[in-house]
Amino acid sequence: MYPYGYGYGYPFFDPTMIILIPAIIFTMYAQFKVSSTTSRFLRVNTYRGYTGERTARAILDSNGLYNVSIEMVRGHLSDHYDPRSKILRLSQDVYYGTSITSVAVAAHECGHAIQHAKGYAPLNLRSGLVPIVNFTSNASWFLMGIGLFLQRGLFLKIGILLFSASVLFQIITLPVEFNASSRAIVQLENLGIVEGKELRQSRSVLNAAALTYVAAALTSVLQLLRLLAIAQRDND
Repeated sequence: MYPYGYGYGYPFFDPTMIILIPAIIFTMYAQFKVSSTTSRFLRVNTYRGYTGERTARAILDSNGLYNVSIEMVRGHLSDHYDPRSKILRLSQDVYYGTSITSVAVAAHECGHAIQHAKGYAPLNLRSGLVPIVNFTSNASWFLMGIGLFLQRGLFLKIGILLFSASVLFQIITLPVEFNASSRAIVQLENLGIVEGKELRQSRSVLNAAALTYVAAALTSVLQLLRLLAIAQRDND
């Protein structure tokens, strides 16, 4: 076991932080990509002039989801689908906007509503993990903090085990988000909301947004590897 002030107890620099460097770099790239791409295509209006709200309503109705309502919420790209209340919430830029970004984001959220209606397994699994992750995400860092401060390996290991639930959540999120985007593109094309060049631009917006989920998953996985390295070092 390392004495405090050295190894994992050293307060200023932990060599295991190097493990996170790829995730930090990729996260910065993902944030830049999604920001630049969504901003760029917010300035490009679609030929047919569908708003995000009209796009969402058309997709929902075409899939028989008449019971899913649409609301506007504050915030930039704060769009999401709430499966509990069956409400699709769109940010103001998306709700009223007629841009490529507006229709692409609205269609993506409709993709989640369609997943919910069809009982898409990864979505159900992710939803089931939400209350677990809400607890373990806080408890894990608390226990790991105690383990690091008191140099008690058991607390650290329990914390790492709880943290694994957050990693699993991030990994499961990937197929959920990619599938929602795939459904969105199909709906936009089938309903003729966008076509040709606009369809490719919509795909670019959704692909850029997907990078943020990849970055989150990568960060979680590498953080877990870092924590395991710290625990192993404590045993040596």
